[in-house]
This record gives sequence, structure tokens and C-alpha cells, in this order.
Amino acid sequence: MGIRDDILVIGLGRFGQALAETLISLGHEVMAVDSDAAACQACSQTIGHVVQADATSPDALRQVGAGEFRTAVVAIGNDIQASIMTTYALVDLGIPRIWAKAITAPHGAILQRVGAHRVVFPERDMGVRVAHTMLGRTIDYVELDDEFVLIETTVPKQLAGKLIGEAQVRSRWEVSILCVKRPGGKFTYATQDTVLNLGDLVVVFGQKRKAEAFADLD
Repeated sequence: MGIRDDILVIGLGRFGQALAETLISLGHEVMAVDSDAAACQACSQTIGHVVQADATSPDALRQVGAGEFRTAVVAIGNDIQASIMTTYALVDLGIPRIWAKAITAPHGAILQRVGAHRVVFPERDMGVRVAHTMLGRTIDYVELDDEFVLIETTVPKQLAGKLIGEAQVRSRWEVSILCVKRPGGKFTYATQDTVLNLGDLVVVFGQKRKAEAFADLD
């Protein structure tokens, strides 16, 4: 058989289940694997194709057809040994894209060394987002990398009623307003002629420190 464009998700904890169900809602075919029979049973109605198998075993993965997938996600939670062994087994099968969940920086470093192509830290990333939304006018916060962020925030009072160009947002604060959402409306692209009203939501892009400073304006 050839390489499949479906996605293999290994581990059906809260993260793995949510990931698999979201991928399905986006139109992807998903096969989910977990060693626990109860977890497989609990997800069988929403995911559909669920297999009980020991994902740390290359032979078990071969038997369920894991080697036919182009993309696999190791969503195993706190069992670091199982996470690493599963990732290594997927590398051994030659899967082109392997994403893996890590719970600590050393865990993530080991996953990368054994061959994971992308390591994610969902608990850490969510902690960062929640912490920022607790402060100032920030509503949502997404780190694009170590330097740049996207921040959803409200229009500060000092800019209310002004055009983006007139307010000189780019030159004064060195950030860009990408889109604007009126109360009860939808986000639209922002231009230099867009008027900023009190109560509007804006999505701001820029270097972390500068974007955060803009979101802290009164």
C-alpha cells in the first residue's frame, strides 16, 4: 500500500481526543491508537476509527498499518517513556511527519533527538496565553516564535475615533493592526483609513515586548 494522507493520532487523553475530533471536524480522516481499552471505547463514537494497540512496539504499529501514514501525532501525556519509545518507533517506520507532545523542556529535547519533526507544549503554551489574558486589555495571545506575537485586544481610549494612519500606530508603537471587529460584527482587514472606535477589537502583530506595551495602553 502507498503512503496515506490520513492522520495517525496516538494517545487518547484529553489532548489527543480533542486533537483527533478537531481534525475530523476539519475534514481529515483519523485513525486513533491507545493501549487502554476504556479510552478506546470512550472515543469510538466521536472518532470512529480507534484501535487498541501498544504504540511503543514497532511490530504492533506495523500490524495496525501505522507505517502507511504520512503524518502522525504522539499525544501521549505523562508517560514520558512511552512517549519517547512511540516516537522512536514511528521514526523507525519512516513516517515523514511526526508531531509529539512534550510536558517539559528536557522531554521535548529528547523527542527531537529521537526524530520528532515538531514538538509542542500544549500545557505551557496555554499557561502563557491565560496569563497574558489576565492582564491589561489582552483577550487572546499567540506566540508565533520567540520574538513575535499576535495579540487580540481592545482599542485604547487615546486612539478612539482616530484613523489608524492618523494615530501613527506603526511608527509610534512599532506594531501593525491587522484586523478590526466592531461590537456584534465580524473581523475585517484593517487599513490606514480604518477608524478605531472604543469597544472595537483589534488583532495586533509585532515584537513581543512592543505588542504587549500596546495592549497595556490606557
